[in-house]
Amino acid sequence: MQPDAVSIRHNRAPAQSLQALHIPEALLKIQTVIAVTGLSESTIRRKVAEGKFPAPVKDGTRCTRWVAGNVTNWLRAKVTA
Repeated sequence: MQPDAVSIRHNRAPAQSLQALHIPEALLKIQTVIAVTGLSESTIRRKVAEGKFPAPVKDGTRCTRWVAGNVTNWLRAKVTA
């Protein structure tokens, strides 16, 4: 039995270095945002829809990225709240 594509996608290591967080303008992949926040992809997307998480930017028709500075600011706000 093969695991479904969704579980494979979420269980692999981020293909992007977490060092990208040190560059505020860096564009983060969803796997990196998941690794940094500890949230699932569905939770991140739900929070974006509710206006409770930074919205991603589209970098093409099938490329969605989050600005590193926006994600780190969101994390800092969660810690101080």
